Amino acid sequence: MKSIVLSCALLASLGFVPAASAKGCLKGAAVGAVGGHVAGHHAILGAAAGCAIGHHVANKPPATPPTAKDSPAQTPPVPPKP
Repeated sequence: MKSIVLSCALLASLGFVPAASAKGCLKGAAVGAVGGHVAGHHAILGAAAGCAIGHHVANKPPATPPTAKDSPAQTPPVPPKP
């Protein structure tokens, strides 16, 4: 009885969640579900955590390449001897 009430409450709460892009969520959920299942039959928990982590990783800003300012100062060329 408890599980039915809990599942109904979870299903009802899905109506209040705003739509979000699934970028990274599906891959993370798949990996998390497998990991959770292996770690003690917690596939649902693993999928939820994997989705959150995958979404976070997918939305990181891209790394910028180092510029000339960021590189260490270069020594000027030595003029040839006469």
